[in-house]
Amino acid sequence: QVQLVESGGGLVQARGSLRLSCAASGRTFSSAWFRQAPGGDREFVAAITWRGGNTYYADSVKGRFTISRDNPKNTVYLQMNSLKPEDTAVYYCAAGWMVTTRVNDYNYWGQGTQVTVSS
Repeated sequence: QVQLVESGGGLVQARGSLRLSCAASGRTFSSAWFRQAPGGDREFVAAITWRGGNTYYADSVKGRFTISRDNPKNTVYLQMNSLKPEDTAVYYCAAGWMVTTRVNDYNYWGQGTQVTVSS
């Protein structure tokens, strides 16, 4: 069983930046970030393969967010730049055996961290 713990959320003004971290209790394979706004479904944000050679992004964040990983530290990051009010959501880290955009394909989830972007 792998446990995931997110950190780095907070309140930021529009056009600002935040970096989220996801620390895993063990080795993970594919990793991803999802987010869920109030009243909305959990949606895919970004994903990265085990070696970090391939990354995938939702169209809404492409060019603004960057996912990366530090395998010796079992940590995945999400650098978020040029934040917009519509990025406001609870951000969740996820880990699984394959890289997909589907919530149900990920086996392990963190507790979430709140990101609020003010206009």
